[in-house]
Amino acid sequence: HTLLPPQTTVFQDYKGQKLAEQIFQGIILISAAIGFVYGLIIEQFGWTVYIVLAGFAVSCVLTLPPWPMFRRNPLSWQPALPESTAEPSQKPQESTKKKKHK
Repeated sequence: HTLLPPQTTVFQDYKGQKLAEQIFQGIILISAAIGFVYGLIIEQFGWTVYIVLAGFAVSCVLTLPPWPMFRRNPLSWQPALPESTAEPSQKPQESTKKKKHK
């Protein structure tokens, strides 16, 4: 059983995935630059790592859940065919007679 209400969507659409990826990369890039500069100024590489990890955590919180901003362009699927009309496709039978070559 799931903890989410029955009508909750847990998917991102394609444009939402692209936006999430851009946000994720932007936050990582900015936090890496800030961390590098700060670590260089105070001469402590550990702070660079901490700042990058903090940026990673923030980007995960912002991009991993399916926030509504990532579900603005849902795909419109074709309606499902009813079971009674859906017939398995049958290949035409090839002739059972084989031609003999002389």
